[in-house]
Amino acid sequence: MEYEQLAAEIIHSVGGADNIASVVHCATRLRFKLNDNTQADKEQVNALEGVIAAVESGGQFQVVIGNHVNQVFRAVMVTMGNEEVVKPIEKKTKDGVLSVFIDLISGIFTPLLGIMAASGILKGGLALAIAAGWTTTDSGIYQLLFAGSDALFFFFPLALGYTAGMKFGGSPFVTMAIGGALVHPTMIAAFDASQVPGYEALTFLGMPITFMNYASSVMPIIFAAWVSCRLEPMFNRILPSAIKNFFTPLLCIVVTVPLTFLVIGPAATHASQFLAHGYELIYAASPVVAGLIMGACWQILVIFGLHWGFVPILLNNMAVMGSDSMMPLLVPAVLAQAGAAFGVFLMTKDVKLKAIAGSASTAGLFGITEPAIYGVNLPKKRPFIIGCISGAIGAAIIGYFNARVYSFAMPSLLIFPQVIPPTGVDITLWATVFASILSIVLATVLTVMFGQVNGDVRSAAHDTVKTKVS
Repeated sequence: MEYEQLAAEIIHSVGGADNIASVVHCATRLRFKLNDNTQADKEQVNALEGVIAAVESGGQFQVVIGNHVNQVFRAVMVTMGNEEVVKPIEKKTKDGVLSVFIDLISGIFTPLLGIMAASGILKGGLALAIAAGWTTTDSGIYQLLFAGSDALFFFFPLALGYTAGMKFGGSPFVTMAIGGALVHPTMIAAFDASQVPGYEALTFLGMPITFMNYASSVMPIIFAAWVSCRLEPMFNRILPSAIKNFFTPLLCIVVTVPLTFLVIGPAATHASQFLAHGYELIYAASPVVAGLIMGACWQILVIFGLHWGFVPILLNNMAVMGSDSMMPLLVPAVLAQAGAAFGVFLMTKDVKLKAIAGSASTAGLFGITEPAIYGVNLPKKRPFIIGCISGAIGAAIIGYFNARVYSFAMPSLLIFPQVIPPTGVDITLWATVFASILSIVLATVLTVMFGQVNGDVRSAAHDTVKTKVS
């Protein structure tokens, strides 16, 4: 595949370089923020060789590439002049609240998904090694690798500070410094001391400081970064040019850090706890029903880009409670789409579709479902529906056994070590394995039997997926 040619064709089809306000990528998609979405030719993008689908979602024009997205993104950057593409967006229409929220969440968390998944896999592997008796928590190899696996999540406010600062249009290093203050050893020591009876509270200008444990926290730094990024342009306007390069960051830190420890941090922490416990109350009412709903609807949410709204809940559950019950429910939903795509691979007489379905089903096993959804199952309709039904059945089983993950994980075959509880292997792991395999097999068999794979001879690669969040 000629990535440079594809990049040039994509840029031309979305209205040219001048119409691109920003572009980032996730595991499978180029995510364009355009100055004017009406200049983008969706049909033309869909017709490009190497493009699976074009989707408008969350205020973004998204081009689904698949496993080659990294190479295409680099080619886009080279074609654009190898510059970071971030320009002022010329607003022509007002985005809805939901679109703004989804765009915000995806912008903050997408850059971190790769390293989050890698850290989670390493943590899960260490849990498996402990459960199998291959090593102990006192060994040097465990402690070194655990430090590597836990560092991102312990210092999560720093990473989120950077990405939130980028998304809010401020200086990411200033907001990263604010995040660093939340997990600074001095503040952690102060939090530990505040848990001892008789502790004399520290004050700031006479106001008592309420210390919280901000390690691994999510919400406090996002709100703090927003405040800093609102203050930054104000300071830039009023300060002389000769000093604003260093006085603007100084004032942002001097104002935002105390404000965060006094107001933003405690308020956001209480909101985080309320959100986590609220989710647990809803889930506990009927884990089986929760599994049915999440297993059936997750990939539908992915199509419309609404799944990003659940990312803060997942991470917040991990930060507040140390585990999460939602992620295991998503595994059958993902794997069932891979199984449905494999069913299409087995039955289709279309040589091109068979090639797409084969690679898409493999990618789906490792959590990348967009090629299966947009390139195979959704254009054929029935395989997608079968995948949703099979995913619901598997997720209901997982909900019944109340499986949880104990470190961040992407829903895929790689999730199983993260399901192992700190107390060791139990029935929840085997239930997750069984339900996941059942979802794959069920989706494959039902697609072969009822998928009507050869009922439409059009190449799925050129079908237009018409989904838009208004």
